[in-house]
Amino acid sequence: RNTAPADIADLGLPPSYALAVARAEPENNLEVLIRAFGRLPHQPLVIVANWSATPHGRRLRAAWDGTRNLHLLEAEYDPGRLRAIRDRAWIYLHGHSAGGTNPSLVEMMPFAVPILAWDCPYNRTTTAGSAPGFRDARGLTQLVQRLSTRPEVCATMGAELARIAARRYRWDAIADAYFDLLDL
Repeated sequence: RNTAPADIADLGLPPSYALAVARAEPENNLEVLIRAFGRLPHQPLVIVANWSATPHGRRLRAAWDGTRNLHLLEAEYDPGRLRAIRDRAWIYLHGHSAGGTNPSLVEMMPFAVPILAWDCPYNRTTTAGSAPGFRDARGLTQLVQRLSTRPEVCATMGAELARIAARRYRWDAIADAYFDLLDL
């Protein structure tokens, strides 16, 4: 599972890391994630985002690029490469604080790794309350430190998130919910 596929060898990533996938916009709290891992210099963090496409992303990348444990990758749209990047994550960080059910969160749940999500109602709903929440860099740092020494907790949490995804986020279940909503 955590073997480096040849198709991402060019990225120079460590064998295991924390991962976030998001648009580089303030409401996705990438700066909070970066600041938390600034306190965890031995924990690698990979963030896949459209850094060069937004003023916020360019500012963050300019400020933090070159930090030893941070890997700020430009947005990846190839499904195979993105899958290979996700396969090596030991934990997923979801900083989205606005919107609703977010595809990057749902897409990560079947990977059976723990998820730490911004503490807001729709992230709690999406994960059925199975992803601990954070609201600042200090809280995220504490959660990562706790989980990094508890592999059994990580395995249990990841398995539960995968079960939730398998039960809730299937096309037939989604179609049935729409038909129920439309009363067809």
